[in-house]
Amino acid sequence: MSQGATIVGTSTAQRIRGLEMPWNRVLSTQDQAASAAKALGPWHPQEFLAECVQNIEEAGGLMTFVFRRLDGAPLAFRAGQYLNIAFPVYGEGEDTVDRSYSISSAPTVPWTFNVSIKRDPKGLVSNWAHENLRPGMVLDMLGPVGAFHLGDSDRRARYLFLSAGAGITPIMSMVRTIHSLPGQADVIVLCHGTVPGDFPFWQELEYISKVDTRIKVFYSLGDRDKPKSWKGFAGRLSAKMIDEVAPDANGRKVFACGPEGYLNSAAQLLREVGVDDTSVFMEFFSGDRKTLLEYQKEIVLAESIAEEVAESVEEFYESQPPELGMYEPEYDETGTIEASGQELIAVPADAPVPAAEPAGEQLPPDTSGFETVGEGTITMSFVRTGINVKINPEEKILGAAQRAGVRIGANCQEGMCGSCKVVKLSGEVAMNHQGGIRAREISAGKFLPCCSTAQSDLVIDA
Repeated sequence: MSQGATIVGTSTAQRIRGLEMPWNRVLSTQDQAASAAKALGPWHPQEFLAECVQNIEEAGGLMTFVFRRLDGAPLAFRAGQYLNIAFPVYGEGEDTVDRSYSISSAPTVPWTFNVSIKRDPKGLVSNWAHENLRPGMVLDMLGPVGAFHLGDSDRRARYLFLSAGAGITPIMSMVRTIHSLPGQADVIVLCHGTVPGDFPFWQELEYISKVDTRIKVFYSLGDRDKPKSWKGFAGRLSAKMIDEVAPDANGRKVFACGPEGYLNSAAQLLREVGVDDTSVFMEFFSGDRKTLLEYQKEIVLAESIAEEVAESVEEFYESQPPELGMYEPEYDETGTIEASGQELIAVPADAPVPAAEPAGEQLPPDTSGFETVGEGTITMSFVRTGINVKINPEEKILGAAQRAGVRIGANCQEGMCGSCKVVKLSGEVAMNHQGGIRAREISAGKFLPCCSTAQSDLVIDA
């Protein structure tokens, strides 16, 4: 990336023509001392545990949850990306509910990170988070995920950010990032909301726009009534409004986030004012089935990469001399775990190692006394319910089980949400999920009956 220089008095102040993320320089430096910061590289998603350390109530019905990684590492991500988070909505020991939420903080402050969640009166997870997620709670996370983000470097660095409602969340991460970096960026933000004084993050946006001349912020009330004191725009997004806030929109990169209808309209309007589709990037906060499936594919891919990263890190630590192993993470069958902090006990070097106790043989549960219902060539035994259900190989397991009275929760019924997850004690299933279950859960014997068929007799813990 080329750089310009501006002479200020007798000293030379480095000015970046455009915008550049700090990790570019950290990773290219030859200074060994700086190599410790290589964890800032935001290329690979990981599975990790994160502790909530603070709750911040925001305008517009949002709550910001501040997290830190439990292993003490910084979270490497790009501004605009999101995390897939497992929420213990049904309580400890029960299956979690996975949801994806954008990171609202800047990656330039990586030791803690923010997830801002808008409360949906009908939402399962958002309501749970607002009422139950408090400092000290630890959640399982996967990420970062998503191609909707600022680049690592941008010579042009001229942006138009469009947001509606909670769509401001990833946009806020971008604004905070640009504000925290040097450079000659040129940013215009246009936020759509419904209530004056209730736009998410409006106080911080006002402050940033006052102290950072590179960033201008505009608001519109949509098609709501406009109070006399309102100085912003009124009306839905239009070509005229885009022209008014950004007459040079066709020379900018446009990042837009919000509900599906808003973004579909924005895509059309941006074409009308001359913005090429290749300069437009969108993140849907709600979407059709095609959009949801695309997100699920992203998460499945991220999970696969996260497993490869975890394996490579574990191999790296195993290859190190013992004297370098004092800070290495511990692992169990679920991945990296935090330092155990167990007390060290002095033991003679020649002391005999106690023999491990032999594992007891697990006998299969006796299902011969269960009532048998249904018709088919395969028998599914549900040990908690105490019933055998006959099924044919082409039938989906969930429907047959529910018709027989087996209580299995289910929402999407398409292998996406993971709400029907159960444990298979024996037998084989064919599962075609859409990201609602993680690889390590499958390895642990779990499966989604909504998108699975029986390939043999089954014994199921349900």
